[in-house]
Parts: sequence; structure tokens; C-alpha cells
Amino acid sequence: MKRNTIILGALIVVSSIIISCKSSEETSKGKRGGERKSISAIFSEMDANKDGKLSKNEAKGPLAKDFSKIDTNNDGFISKEELENAPKPERNRRPRN
Repeated sequence: MKRNTIILGALIVVSSIIISCKSSEETSKGKRGGERKSISAIFSEMDANKDGKLSKNEAKGPLAKDFSKIDTNNDGFISKEELENAPKPERNRRPRN
């Protein structure tokens, strides 16, 4: 009986570790270039005043860095249309093994 309890406990621990690793892998893929965020998701995340456009102060990351390139009409804001037409940011990717 004691041996069965130990085996069952070990299986539960191993299963938990496997599930945790898989979950962690999926999370990191989403953050490191797996799927791109939709334009709507970017705007809902960054558009603090909900005016439908991003100011220089609201933009973060690559949008802030390349703000003047993306703001093609030079009005000081990035619209959804400008973001749709923006050049895709270059990513520094490590070669996969």
C-alpha cells in the first residue's frame, strides 16, 4: 500500500511538471514572436484616452521607436490605418536548433 502511494505521488509530481513546462512554453511563444497582436488589441492596450488613435506618449516599444515612420500624415498620431500600413518591425531572432 505504501509503495502504491509513493508511485502515485511521483506520477502526480511528474505530470504537474510536464503540464507546467508546456504552459510556460506556450506563454513565452506568445511574447517572443509567436503570434502578432491584432491592431485592435494594440489599440485597446495602448490608447489610454480611447480616442481611436495613438499619441507619441501612448505608444510603447517599437511603435514609440518608429513613431515618425508610422505617422505618415505627420499629424502627431498613429491611426489604425497607418498602423495597418506600417512596415513590420525587424526582429533579432536566434537561429533555431
